[in-house]
Amino acid sequence: MSFRQIIIVFFVAALGFSCDDQLSGFGYPTYDNEGNLAIDREKIDEYLKTADYDSLYRIHDPSGVVIIVEEEGTGSRPVSGNVIYTNYTGYLLDGTVFDSNLEDVATANDIYDENRKYDIFNFYLGLSSSQGGAIQGFTLGFQRLRSGSKATIIIPSPYAYQDSESVERVPANSVLVFDVEFLGMD
Repeated sequence: MSFRQIIIVFFVAALGFSCDDQLSGFGYPTYDNEGNLAIDREKIDEYLKTADYDSLYRIHDPSGVVIIVEEEGTGSRPVSGNVIYTNYTGYLLDGTVFDSNLEDVATANDIYDENRKYDIFNFYLGLSSSQGGAIQGFTLGFQRLRSGSKATIIIPSPYAYQDSESVERVPANSVLVFDVEFLGMD
């Protein structure tokens, strides 16, 4: 190896070790899962103090996702790879509806989109949204439900859209609340 090659290798290595370890490989700050989970746990606890839910029971998943079962289904619980069929309405902790697959709910909340099909939502449990799945919080919530259940799933931001600012009507680092009707699975 020539002297020039040694200098280049040394320079590249030094550059790599001197980078702030809070930055990802592309120069962007890394997402702070643990920090945001701690913040969201406090927000969720405050929300649950005043939220009025008529529930059979609540599940506080170790992930931080909260599942409030309002009507127990009679079917089995899904496993990774099952296709889940559901109706849903998503809203923020302040009650603002940001999405629904139900046309009447979308219309009532001024979020109706004439270019959208309002059909039963289906997704593969355990897969990412780019692979036909949904946000991770849906997997964490639905795996605790029986087919046929009606529930509310409260999802901390690390299992939803994190700090993305590109999701319409959802501010960065938002805790999301979904009313779901688990219609069935394949």
